Order: sequence, then structure tokens, then C-alpha cells
Amino acid sequence: MKELWSRGLRYRKNVRSVFGKPDIAFIGKKVAVFCDSEFWHGYNWEERKYDFKSHQEFWIPKIERNMERDKEVTEKLISEGWTVLRFWGRYIKNNLQECADIIEKAVKNNE
Repeated sequence: MKELWSRGLRYRKNVRSVFGKPDIAFIGKKVAVFCDSEFWHGYNWEERKYDFKSHQEFWIPKIERNMERDKEVTEKLISEGWTVLRFWGRYIKNNLQECADIIEKAVKNNE
């Protein structure tokens, strides 16, 4: 996110060495940011899961497992002292400044 860089926040992207491979990580500050797409991570899932007209037996368990994994990743990182932030893709798109504010605050609180 150019917005974070312009604020002087330096981060790494898609960090394999951090559990869950966060989209953005501030390693020294222990802040992990995940940008979750609505489709793959089950946004509004209880209403949307029956939108699949075909292959429901494949898609519903797949996305529910993604949601379960998201919880596992968040819990493990928190237990290791990380601050975990998750944003929906459309929320980032519509509220970029607010997302950057939240991330900046988390990074500064972990200094």
C-alpha cells in the first residue's frame, strides 16, 4: 500500500516466515495485516453460501475451511504476541485512509 509507505511505515509483503503468511507484516513491531477477499474468506457467509449454483459440495467446505484457518492463524499469532489486523478487500478499497490510520496506530502502539 503506497499509503503506508508515504506515511513512513516500512513493511514486508507476503511474509512466509510469519505463521499464516500475512499480506503485510511489520516484523519488529509484531503487527500482521491480512487483506481478505470477500469470496475466498466468506464475507457475509450465512447469506452468501447458497449463492453457489453448482459444486456446492466442493465450494462450501472449501470456503468454510478458509474461514476456520483464518481464525486459527489469528489465534496463534495473538498467542505469540502479535497484533493481527484483518480487512475485507472492499473495505480497503472504500476506506483506504481509515485502514492506513488503524495500521499506523497499531504499529506505533507496538513501539
